[in-house]
Amino acid sequence: MTIKKTANSTWSGDIKTGKGSISTQSGALNKQPYGFNTRFEDQPGSNPEELVGAAHSACFSMALSLSLGDAGFTADKIDTKATVSLDEVDDGFAVTHIALEVNGRIKDIANEQFQALCEQTKEGCPISKLLNTEISLNATLESAS
Repeated sequence: MTIKKTANSTWSGDIKTGKGSISTQSGALNKQPYGFNTRFEDQPGSNPEELVGAAHSACFSMALSLSLGDAGFTADKIDTKATVSLDEVDDGFAVTHIALEVNGRIKDIANEQFQALCEQTKEGCPISKLLNTEISLNATLESAS
């Protein structure tokens, strides 16, 4: 089975003063603005690194839910943050690291098993497999009532 999803972007102008927009097939993003200022100067709008982080955190959370289910657990909550590092390197810029921080609230699971499932998920998540960069993980298990 192959699932295909699309997104598109439009750009006009030079790198510093030009403007672009990003849209997704689902309509979740519809001509969302991006540009040099949103990428390098923290101005309102989106940027590619933020979108990669959103994709990675969402994929990881879903994949962890699957891993937990396969082990007989259901999460009350999985909250994942992905911090994407864009660094200047010899030949331009590169995403050099993604730090995943996950907080999970899962009843009756030992922290050791939670940590193992998180590591397994980090390696098996489809977006993790896509990315050619270092991915670190910090997983915290919250006590579940």
